Amino acid sequence: MDDHRIIELFFSRDEQAIHEADKAHGPKCMATAMRILGNRADAEECVNDTWLKAWNSIPPERPRSLSAYLCRICRNLAINVYHARKNREFDVALHELAECLAIDERHANELSRLLNDFLTSLPSLERRLFMGRYWHAYPVKRLAEAYGMTPNAVSLRLMRTREKLRTYLEERGISP
Repeated sequence: MDDHRIIELFFSRDEQAIHEADKAHGPKCMATAMRILGNRADAEECVNDTWLKAWNSIPPERPRSLSAYLCRICRNLAINVYHARKNREFDVALHELAECLAIDERHANELSRLLNDFLTSLPSLERRLFMGRYWHAYPVKRLAEAYGMTPNAVSLRLMRTREKLRTYLEERGISP
């Protein structure tokens, strides 16, 4: 079933919407939660909670991309569980990124816009590596395998991209 029809099921409060959303997007949500949590039981709970949150938020929300909407919900739930129970790989990725991002509520909207602009300016490979590491929480080894690179080459590219990001943000008045 296509996403438009699934959203319409949510709007008509048809419980089939949850089944169809799970069928269409459950594996992607599960993979997202597993990368962050590394624990199947916790990931399954996040995916199940995703359907409840979607049920409670659609309507009034009408997501443009159901997949992105559901994965974002699941990712946020997994991060909340992660904070309760640390995952070393995700912790390392966040620590790497914290070196160049000033996480400050006063600049949150501006930082989000600047980060999107920065990512758009990157060559495709650097953008995919960056998103793979810092959004999807893939280990460096997995990224290296996926892109036919060595782990050292991936780490070096990520380090250079973080440095570019730090410079980009400093030039725009945001520093860590």
